[in-house]
Amino acid sequence: MSLQPALGARLQRDALGLPQILASTLANIAPAMSFFFGFATIVSGAGVAAPLTIIAAMVVILFLTNTLAEFSRYRPSAGSFVTFIGMGFGPAAGAAASVFVVFGYVVAASSVVVISGGWAHDTLKLFLGWDIPWQPMSIAAAGIVGLLVSRGIGLSTRWAAAFFYFELLLLLIGATVMLIENASWLSLAPFTWSQLSGGFKGLSLGFPLAIYLFIGWENSAMLAEETRHPRRNVPRALGIATLAIGALYVFLAYATEIAFHHNAKAIGASSIPFVDALKSSAALLLIVAYLAGLSSIFSSLIGLTNSQARILFNSGREGLLPAFFGDINPRHRTPQVAMWTFIAIAVLIVVVFGHNVQPVDLFGYTGTLGTIPIIITYLVTNLALPIYMLKHHRSDFKVSRHLVLPLLGTALMLLPLWGLIEPGQPAPFNVFPSVALAALALAAIYGYVLARRHPDLAQRIGSHVADA
Repeated sequence: MSLQPALGARLQRDALGLPQILASTLANIAPAMSFFFGFATIVSGAGVAAPLTIIAAMVVILFLTNTLAEFSRYRPSAGSFVTFIGMGFGPAAGAAASVFVVFGYVVAASSVVVISGGWAHDTLKLFLGWDIPWQPMSIAAAGIVGLLVSRGIGLSTRWAAAFFYFELLLLLIGATVMLIENASWLSLAPFTWSQLSGGFKGLSLGFPLAIYLFIGWENSAMLAEETRHPRRNVPRALGIATLAIGALYVFLAYATEIAFHHNAKAIGASSIPFVDALKSSAALLLIVAYLAGLSSIFSSLIGLTNSQARILFNSGREGLLPAFFGDINPRHRTPQVAMWTFIAIAVLIVVVFGHNVQPVDLFGYTGTLGTIPIIITYLVTNLALPIYMLKHHRSDFKVSRHLVLPLLGTALMLLPLWGLIEPGQPAPFNVFPSVALAALALAAIYGYVLARRHPDLAQRIGSHVADA
Protein backbone atom coordinates (compact mmCIF):
# COMPACT_ATOMS: atom_id res chain seq x y z
CA MET A 1 0.00 0.00 0.00
CA SER A 2 1.67 3.18 -1.20
CA LEU A 3 2.13 6.18 1.08
CA GLN A 4 3.98 8.24 -1.49
CA PRO A 5 2.48 11.70 -2.09
CA ALA A 6 0.46 12.39 -5.25
CA LEU A 7 2.13 15.73 -5.92
CA GLY A 8 0.28 16.51 -9.16
CA ALA A 9 -3.24 16.11 -7.82
CA ARG A 10 -5.04 19.45 -7.58
CA LEU A 11 -8.67 20.31 -6.97
CA GLN A 12 -10.58 22.77 -9.14
CA ARG A 13 -9.17 26.24 -8.57
CA ASP A 14 -11.31 29.38 -8.14
CA ALA A 15 -14.57 27.42 -8.28
CA LEU A 16 -16.08 29.08 -5.20
CA GLY A 17 -16.42 32.61 -3.91
CA LEU A 18 -17.23 33.92 -0.45
CA PRO A 19 -21.03 33.47 -0.82
CA GLN A 20 -20.57 29.83 -1.85
CA ILE A 21 -18.23 28.76 0.96
CA LEU A 22 -20.36 30.69 3.44
CA ALA A 23 -23.48 28.85 2.28
CA SER A 24 -21.67 25.52 2.40
CA THR A 25 -20.55 26.21 5.97
CA LEU A 26 -24.03 27.18 7.14
CA ALA A 27 -25.45 24.11 5.39
CA ASN A 28 -22.92 21.88 7.17
CA ILE A 29 -23.96 23.28 10.56
CA ALA A 30 -27.59 22.35 9.79
CA PRO A 31 -29.37 24.70 12.22
CA ALA A 32 -32.78 23.03 12.03
CA MET A 33 -31.46 19.54 12.72
CA SER A 34 -29.10 20.72 15.45
CA PHE A 35 -31.60 23.00 17.18
CA PHE A 36 -34.49 20.53 16.97
CA PHE A 37 -32.60 17.82 18.87
CA GLY A 38 -30.43 19.94 21.13
CA PHE A 39 -32.48 22.76 22.59
CA ALA A 40 -34.45 20.75 25.15
CA THR A 41 -31.26 19.56 26.84
CA ILE A 42 -29.84 23.08 26.93
CA VAL A 43 -33.02 24.35 28.60
CA SER A 44 -32.93 21.47 31.10
CA GLY A 45 -29.62 22.82 32.33
CA ALA A 46 -29.97 26.57 31.94
CA GLY A 47 -33.70 27.10 32.39
CA VAL A 48 -35.49 30.10 30.88
CA ALA A 49 -32.20 31.89 30.14
CA ALA A 50 -31.01 29.13 27.80
CA PRO A 51 -30.22 31.70 25.05
CA LEU A 52 -27.37 32.90 27.27
CA THR A 53 -25.80 29.44 27.02
CA ILE A 54 -25.99 29.65 23.23
CA ILE A 55 -24.39 33.09 23.26
CA ALA A 56 -21.59 31.80 25.51
CA ALA A 57 -21.00 28.89 23.12
CA MET A 58 -20.83 31.28 20.17
CA VAL A 59 -18.16 33.36 21.94
CA VAL A 60 -16.06 30.25 22.56
CA ILE A 61 -16.40 29.19 18.92
CA LEU A 62 -15.21 32.67 17.91
CA PHE A 63 -11.96 31.99 19.79
CA LEU A 64 -11.54 28.87 17.65
CA THR A 65 -12.50 30.86 14.57
CA ASN A 66 -9.58 33.18 15.26
CA THR A 67 -7.20 30.21 15.30
CA LEU A 68 -8.42 28.70 12.06
CA ALA A 69 -8.59 32.11 10.39
CA GLU A 70 -4.98 32.87 11.31
CA PHE A 71 -3.78 29.51 10.00
CA SER A 72 -5.78 30.04 6.80
CA ARG A 73 -4.20 33.45 6.23
CA TYR A 74 -0.73 31.93 6.27
CA ARG A 75 -1.27 28.36 5.04
CA PRO A 76 -4.70 27.82 3.43
CA SER A 77 -5.05 24.11 2.76
CA ALA A 78 -7.64 21.42 2.08
CA GLY A 79 -5.88 19.53 4.86
CA SER A 80 -7.11 22.06 7.41
CA PHE A 81 -6.58 20.69 10.94
CA VAL A 82 -4.12 18.03 9.80
CA THR A 83 -1.95 20.59 8.02
CA PHE A 84 -2.11 23.07 10.89
CA ILE A 85 -1.35 20.52 13.62
CA GLY A 86 1.43 18.94 11.54
CA MET A 87 3.13 22.25 10.84
CA GLY A 88 2.86 23.23 14.49
CA PHE A 89 3.77 20.02 16.34
CA GLY A 90 5.61 18.10 13.64
CA PRO A 91 5.02 15.23 11.20
CA ALA A 92 4.13 12.54 13.75
CA ALA A 93 1.37 14.75 15.18
CA GLY A 94 0.12 15.59 11.70
CA ALA A 95 -0.06 11.93 10.68
CA ALA A 96 -1.83 11.08 13.94
CA ALA A 97 -4.31 13.90 13.34
CA SER A 98 -5.06 12.57 9.85
CA VAL A 99 -6.36 9.35 11.45
CA PHE A 100 -7.97 10.78 14.56
CA VAL A 101 -9.92 13.67 13.07
CA VAL A 102 -11.18 11.57 10.14
CA PHE A 103 -12.38 8.99 12.68
CA GLY A 104 -14.31 11.68 14.52
CA TYR A 105 -15.76 13.22 11.40
CA VAL A 106 -16.92 9.97 9.82
CA VAL A 107 -18.62 8.78 13.03
CA ALA A 108 -20.32 12.16 13.41
CA ALA A 109 -21.32 12.04 9.73
CA SER A 110 -23.05 8.71 10.32
CA SER A 111 -25.37 10.50 12.76
CA VAL A 112 -26.59 12.68 9.89
CA VAL A 113 -27.02 9.61 7.67
CA VAL A 114 -29.05 7.99 10.45
CA ILE A 115 -31.35 10.92 10.99
CA SER A 116 -31.89 11.46 7.24
CA GLY A 117 -33.82 8.19 7.11
CA GLY A 118 -35.34 8.60 10.56
CA TRP A 119 -36.71 12.06 9.86
CA ALA A 120 -37.95 11.05 6.39
CA HIS A 121 -39.73 8.06 7.96
CA ASP A 122 -41.47 10.24 10.55
CA THR A 123 -42.45 12.86 7.97
CA LEU A 124 -43.96 10.34 5.55
CA LYS A 125 -45.79 8.51 8.31
CA LEU A 126 -47.22 11.66 9.88
CA PHE A 127 -48.41 13.39 6.73
CA LEU A 128 -49.03 10.52 4.28
CA GLY A 129 -49.49 7.49 6.51
CA TRP A 130 -46.60 5.63 4.83
CA ASP A 131 -44.60 3.42 7.19
CA ILE A 132 -41.34 2.89 5.27
CA PRO A 133 -38.34 1.50 7.19
CA TRP A 134 -35.85 4.26 7.91
CA GLN A 135 -32.66 2.26 7.17
CA PRO A 136 -33.15 2.00 3.35
CA MET A 137 -33.99 5.70 3.19
CA SER A 138 -30.80 6.57 5.07
CA ILE A 139 -28.74 4.53 2.63
CA ALA A 140 -30.56 6.07 -0.34
CA ALA A 141 -29.98 9.60 0.98
CA ALA A 142 -26.25 8.94 1.37
CA GLY A 143 -26.07 7.48 -2.14
CA ILE A 144 -27.83 10.48 -3.69
CA VAL A 145 -25.51 12.87 -1.88
CA GLY A 146 -22.50 10.85 -3.02
CA LEU A 147 -23.56 11.10 -6.65
CA LEU A 148 -24.16 14.82 -6.29
CA VAL A 149 -20.86 15.74 -4.61
CA SER A 150 -18.91 13.63 -7.08
CA ARG A 151 -20.24 15.76 -9.93
CA GLY A 152 -18.33 18.86 -8.91
CA ILE A 153 -17.84 21.26 -6.04
CA GLY A 154 -19.74 24.08 -7.77
CA LEU A 155 -22.84 22.01 -8.48
CA SER A 156 -23.04 20.37 -5.06
CA THR A 157 -22.43 23.67 -3.26
CA ARG A 158 -25.30 25.28 -5.17
CA TRP A 159 -27.59 22.46 -4.05
CA ALA A 160 -26.38 22.76 -0.46
CA ALA A 161 -27.04 26.50 -0.57
CA ALA A 162 -30.53 25.99 -2.01
CA PHE A 163 -31.43 23.49 0.71
CA PHE A 164 -30.02 25.73 3.42
CA TYR A 165 -31.79 28.91 2.34
CA PHE A 166 -35.07 27.00 2.00
CA GLU A 167 -34.50 25.65 5.52
CA LEU A 168 -33.70 29.15 6.77
CA LEU A 169 -36.86 30.60 5.25
CA LEU A 170 -39.02 27.91 6.85
CA LEU A 171 -37.39 28.35 10.25
CA LEU A 172 -37.89 32.11 10.16
CA ILE A 173 -41.53 31.69 9.13
CA GLY A 174 -42.16 29.21 11.93
CA ALA A 175 -40.41 31.30 14.59
CA THR A 176 -42.15 34.50 13.49
CA VAL A 177 -45.55 32.83 13.65
CA MET A 178 -44.77 31.66 17.20
CA LEU A 179 -43.95 35.22 18.27
CA ILE A 180 -47.07 36.67 16.67
CA GLU A 181 -49.40 34.03 18.12
CA ASN A 182 -47.90 34.41 21.60
CA ALA A 183 -47.23 38.15 21.56
CA SER A 184 -48.64 38.68 25.06
CA TRP A 185 -45.73 36.61 26.47
CA LEU A 186 -42.98 38.69 24.89
CA SER A 187 -40.33 39.72 27.44
CA LEU A 188 -36.57 39.88 27.98
CA ALA A 189 -36.62 37.10 30.58
CA PRO A 190 -34.64 34.66 28.35
CA PHE A 191 -31.74 37.14 28.38
CA THR A 192 -31.78 37.84 32.11
CA TRP A 193 -29.05 36.32 34.30
CA SER A 194 -31.49 35.93 37.20
CA GLN A 195 -33.52 33.54 35.02
CA LEU A 196 -30.51 31.27 34.55
CA SER A 197 -31.20 28.10 36.52
CA GLY A 198 -28.38 27.58 39.01
CA GLY A 199 -26.36 30.54 37.75
CA PHE A 200 -23.01 29.61 36.21
CA LYS A 201 -23.60 25.91 36.94
CA GLY A 202 -26.83 26.02 34.93
CA LEU A 203 -25.00 27.75 32.10
CA SER A 204 -22.35 25.05 32.05
CA LEU A 205 -24.77 22.09 32.15
CA GLY A 206 -26.07 22.78 28.67
CA PHE A 207 -22.80 24.19 27.37
CA PRO A 208 -21.44 20.97 25.76
CA LEU A 209 -24.57 20.60 23.65
CA ALA A 210 -24.59 24.31 22.84
CA ILE A 211 -21.07 23.85 21.42
CA TYR A 212 -22.36 20.88 19.41
CA LEU A 213 -24.89 23.18 17.74
CA PHE A 214 -21.99 24.93 16.01
CA ILE A 215 -20.10 21.86 14.77
CA GLY A 216 -19.40 22.47 11.08
CA TRP A 217 -18.35 26.11 11.53
CA GLU A 218 -14.90 25.08 10.22
CA ASN A 219 -16.24 23.87 6.84
CA SER A 220 -14.87 26.72 4.73
CA ALA A 221 -11.25 26.09 5.79
CA MET A 222 -11.33 22.71 4.05
CA LEU A 223 -12.60 24.28 0.82
CA ALA A 224 -9.64 26.66 0.63
CA GLU A 225 -8.08 25.11 -2.47
CA GLU A 226 -11.24 25.66 -4.51
CA THR A 227 -11.91 29.16 -3.15
CA ARG A 228 -10.98 32.42 -4.83
CA HIS A 229 -8.61 34.47 -2.66
CA PRO A 230 -8.66 31.88 0.16
CA ARG A 231 -6.41 33.88 2.50
CA ARG A 232 -9.07 36.58 2.55
CA ASN A 233 -12.33 34.73 1.96
CA VAL A 234 -11.86 31.73 4.26
CA PRO A 235 -11.29 33.85 7.41
CA ARG A 236 -14.28 36.00 6.45
CA ALA A 237 -16.52 32.97 5.99
CA LEU A 238 -15.45 31.50 9.32
CA GLY A 239 -16.36 34.66 11.24
CA ILE A 240 -19.55 35.49 9.38
CA ALA A 241 -20.88 31.92 9.62
CA THR A 242 -20.30 31.73 13.38
CA LEU A 243 -21.98 35.08 14.08
CA ALA A 244 -24.87 34.42 11.69
CA ILE A 245 -25.66 30.96 13.01
CA GLY A 246 -25.36 32.17 16.59
CA ALA A 247 -27.87 34.96 15.92
CA LEU A 248 -30.23 32.48 14.27
CA TYR A 249 -30.06 30.06 17.21
CA VAL A 250 -30.76 32.86 19.69
CA PHE A 251 -33.81 33.94 17.66
CA LEU A 252 -35.13 30.37 17.42
CA ALA A 253 -34.52 29.81 21.12
CA TYR A 254 -36.34 33.01 22.03
CA ALA A 255 -39.33 32.22 19.81
CA THR A 256 -39.57 28.67 21.17
CA GLU A 257 -39.49 29.87 24.77
CA ILE A 258 -42.16 32.50 24.07
CA ALA A 259 -44.35 29.81 22.50
CA PHE A 260 -43.90 27.67 25.63
CA HIS A 261 -44.76 30.69 27.80
CA HIS A 262 -41.34 30.53 29.53
CA ASN A 263 -42.11 27.05 30.88
CA ALA A 264 -38.61 25.55 31.04
CA LYS A 265 -39.87 22.28 32.51
CA ALA A 266 -42.22 21.74 29.56
CA ILE A 267 -39.45 22.53 27.06
CA GLY A 268 -37.08 20.09 28.75
CA ALA A 269 -39.74 17.37 28.61
CA SER A 270 -40.34 17.89 24.89
CA SER A 271 -38.42 15.67 22.47
CA ILE A 272 -38.44 18.38 19.77
CA PRO A 273 -39.47 21.72 21.34
CA PHE A 274 -39.55 23.74 18.11
CA VAL A 275 -41.97 21.29 16.49
CA ASP A 276 -44.21 21.19 19.57
CA ALA A 277 -44.14 24.98 19.85
CA LEU A 278 -45.16 25.45 16.23
CA LYS A 279 -47.87 22.80 16.59
CA SER A 280 -49.41 24.63 19.55
CA SER A 281 -49.08 28.03 17.86
CA ALA A 282 -50.27 27.16 14.36
CA ALA A 283 -50.95 23.46 13.81
CA LEU A 284 -51.63 23.98 10.10
CA LEU A 285 -47.99 25.05 9.66
CA LEU A 286 -46.55 21.90 11.24
CA ILE A 287 -45.36 20.75 7.83
CA VAL A 288 -43.04 23.79 7.82
CA ALA A 289 -40.98 22.32 10.66
CA TYR A 290 -40.74 18.88 9.06
CA LEU A 291 -39.73 20.26 5.67
CA ALA A 292 -37.14 22.45 7.37
CA GLY A 293 -35.75 19.33 9.05
CA LEU A 294 -35.53 17.43 5.76
CA SER A 295 -33.87 20.34 4.00
CA SER A 296 -31.46 20.80 6.90
CA ILE A 297 -30.37 17.17 6.88
CA PHE A 298 -29.72 17.05 3.14
CA SER A 299 -27.84 20.33 3.10
CA SER A 300 -25.71 19.10 6.00
CA LEU A 301 -24.91 15.82 4.26
CA ILE A 302 -23.76 17.68 1.16
CA GLY A 303 -21.76 20.25 3.09
CA LEU A 304 -20.00 17.83 5.42
CA THR A 305 -19.16 15.34 2.68
CA ASN A 306 -17.66 18.06 0.52
CA SER A 307 -15.54 19.50 3.29
CA GLN A 308 -14.59 16.66 5.61
CA ALA A 309 -13.72 14.18 2.89
CA ARG A 310 -11.13 16.70 1.67
CA ILE A 311 -9.07 16.12 4.80
CA LEU A 312 -8.96 12.42 3.93
CA PHE A 313 -8.09 13.35 0.33
CA ASN A 314 -5.31 15.75 1.27
CA SER A 315 -3.84 13.25 3.72
CA GLY A 316 -3.62 10.70 0.91
CA ARG A 317 -2.22 13.29 -1.49
CA GLU A 318 0.57 14.27 0.89
CA GLY A 319 1.41 10.70 1.87
CA LEU A 320 0.07 10.67 5.41
CA LEU A 321 -2.50 8.03 4.46
CA PRO A 322 -2.60 5.57 1.54
CA ALA A 323 -2.06 7.39 -1.75
CA PHE A 324 -5.28 6.20 -3.39
CA PHE A 325 -7.23 8.58 -1.15
CA GLY A 326 -5.55 11.36 -3.11
CA ASP A 327 -7.13 10.27 -6.41
CA ILE A 328 -9.07 12.96 -8.30
CA ASN A 329 -11.81 12.56 -10.89
CA PRO A 330 -10.17 13.96 -14.05
CA ARG A 331 -13.41 15.46 -15.35
CA HIS A 332 -15.04 16.95 -12.27
CA ARG A 333 -11.85 17.54 -10.22
CA THR A 334 -13.44 16.00 -7.14
CA PRO A 335 -11.66 13.70 -4.62
CA GLN A 336 -13.72 10.70 -5.69
CA VAL A 337 -12.07 7.93 -3.66
CA ALA A 338 -11.96 9.95 -0.44
CA MET A 339 -15.60 11.03 -0.84
CA TRP A 340 -17.01 7.59 -1.53
CA THR A 341 -14.88 6.03 1.23
CA PHE A 342 -16.15 8.64 3.68
CA ILE A 343 -19.76 8.00 2.70
CA ALA A 344 -19.35 4.21 2.64
CA ILE A 345 -17.94 4.07 6.17
CA ALA A 346 -20.71 6.34 7.49
CA VAL A 347 -23.32 4.08 5.86
CA LEU A 348 -21.60 0.96 7.19
CA ILE A 349 -21.87 2.31 10.73
CA VAL A 350 -25.60 2.81 10.19
CA VAL A 351 -26.06 -0.69 8.73
CA VAL A 352 -24.09 -2.42 11.50
CA PHE A 353 -25.59 -0.54 14.45
CA GLY A 354 -29.00 0.39 13.05
CA HIS A 355 -30.82 -2.79 14.03
CA ASN A 356 -33.30 -2.59 16.91
CA VAL A 357 -32.20 0.98 17.68
CA GLN A 358 -34.38 4.03 17.22
CA PRO A 359 -32.81 6.48 14.75
CA VAL A 360 -32.97 9.33 17.27
CA ASP A 361 -31.05 7.22 19.79
CA LEU A 362 -28.41 6.16 17.25
CA PHE A 363 -28.17 9.79 16.16
CA GLY A 364 -27.31 10.72 19.74
CA TYR A 365 -24.81 7.88 20.17
CA THR A 366 -22.83 8.51 16.99
CA GLY A 367 -23.04 12.28 17.32
CA THR A 368 -21.62 12.13 20.84
CA LEU A 369 -18.84 9.68 20.01
CA GLY A 370 -17.83 11.61 16.90
CA THR A 371 -17.78 14.93 18.71
CA ILE A 372 -15.14 13.87 21.26
CA PRO A 373 -12.28 13.57 18.70
CA ILE A 374 -13.45 16.73 16.96
CA ILE A 375 -13.29 18.80 20.14
CA ILE A 376 -9.88 17.35 21.02
CA THR A 377 -8.72 18.34 17.53
CA TYR A 378 -10.00 21.87 18.14
CA LEU A 379 -7.97 22.02 21.35
CA VAL A 380 -4.75 20.75 19.77
CA THR A 381 -5.11 23.15 16.82
CA ASN A 382 -5.46 26.06 19.25
CA LEU A 383 -2.23 25.03 20.95
CA ALA A 384 -0.49 24.62 17.59
CA LEU A 385 -1.07 28.23 16.50
CA PRO A 386 1.48 30.00 18.75
CA ILE A 387 4.05 27.29 18.03
CA TYR A 388 3.48 27.57 14.28
CA MET A 389 3.73 31.37 14.33
CA LEU A 390 6.95 31.36 16.35
CA LYS A 391 8.51 28.70 14.09
CA HIS A 392 7.47 30.08 10.71
CA HIS A 393 6.31 33.71 11.10
CA ARG A 394 8.01 35.04 14.22
CA SER A 395 8.06 38.62 12.93
CA ASP A 396 4.23 38.58 12.63
CA PHE A 397 3.63 37.06 16.06
CA LYS A 398 1.10 38.99 18.15
CA VAL A 399 0.65 37.99 21.78
CA SER A 400 -3.09 38.68 21.90
CA ARG A 401 -4.06 37.06 18.61
CA HIS A 402 -1.59 34.21 18.47
CA LEU A 403 -1.22 33.29 22.14
CA VAL A 404 -3.85 34.71 24.49
CA LEU A 405 -6.92 34.00 22.35
CA PRO A 406 -5.88 30.42 21.46
CA LEU A 407 -5.04 29.60 25.09
CA LEU A 408 -8.28 31.13 26.32
CA GLY A 409 -10.23 29.19 23.70
CA THR A 410 -8.48 25.99 24.76
CA ALA A 411 -9.34 26.53 28.41
CA LEU A 412 -12.99 27.25 27.65
CA MET A 413 -13.29 24.19 25.39
CA LEU A 414 -12.28 21.93 28.26
CA LEU A 415 -15.76 22.38 29.73
CA PRO A 416 -17.70 20.81 26.83
CA LEU A 417 -15.04 18.12 26.53
CA TRP A 418 -15.45 17.24 30.20
CA GLY A 419 -19.22 17.13 29.71
CA LEU A 420 -18.69 14.41 27.10
CA ILE A 421 -16.16 12.29 28.97
CA GLU A 422 -16.96 12.72 32.67
CA PRO A 423 -17.49 9.45 34.60
CA GLY A 424 -20.90 8.21 35.66
CA GLN A 425 -22.75 8.62 32.35
CA PRO A 426 -25.37 6.04 31.34
CA ALA A 427 -24.59 3.29 28.85
CA PRO A 428 -23.46 3.42 26.11
CA PHE A 429 -22.17 6.99 26.66
CA ASN A 430 -19.94 5.74 29.47
CA VAL A 431 -17.80 3.73 27.02
CA PHE A 432 -17.36 6.50 24.44
CA PRO A 433 -14.41 8.17 26.25
CA SER A 434 -12.58 4.83 26.23
CA VAL A 435 -13.30 4.33 22.53
CA ALA A 436 -12.04 7.84 21.74
CA LEU A 437 -8.93 7.30 23.89
CA ALA A 438 -8.20 4.01 22.10
CA ALA A 439 -8.59 5.76 18.73
CA LEU A 440 -6.23 8.51 19.89
CA ALA A 441 -3.64 5.98 21.07
CA LEU A 442 -3.76 4.07 17.79
CA ALA A 443 -3.51 7.32 15.84
CA ALA A 444 -0.49 8.41 17.91
CA ILE A 445 1.26 5.07 17.32
CA TYR A 446 0.52 5.33 13.60
CA GLY A 447 1.92 8.85 13.46
CA TYR A 448 5.08 7.90 15.34
CA VAL A 449 5.80 4.86 13.16
CA LEU A 450 5.08 6.75 9.92
CA ALA A 451 7.34 9.64 10.88
CA ARG A 452 10.18 7.22 11.73
CA ARG A 453 9.82 5.34 8.43
CA HIS A 454 9.51 8.44 6.27
CA PRO A 455 12.00 11.15 7.24
CA ASP A 456 10.64 13.41 4.49
CA LEU A 457 7.18 13.53 6.09
CA ALA A 458 7.84 16.99 7.51
CA GLN A 459 8.21 18.35 3.98
CA ARG A 460 5.02 16.65 2.78
CA ILE A 461 2.68 18.17 5.36
CA GLY A 462 1.32 21.44 4.06
CA SER A 463 3.06 21.00 0.70
CA HIS A 464 -0.20 21.79 -1.13
CA VAL A 465 -0.96 25.42 -0.40
CA ALA A 466 -4.37 26.42 -1.73
CA ASP A 467 -3.29 29.39 -3.84
CA ALA A 468 0.27 28.34 -4.68
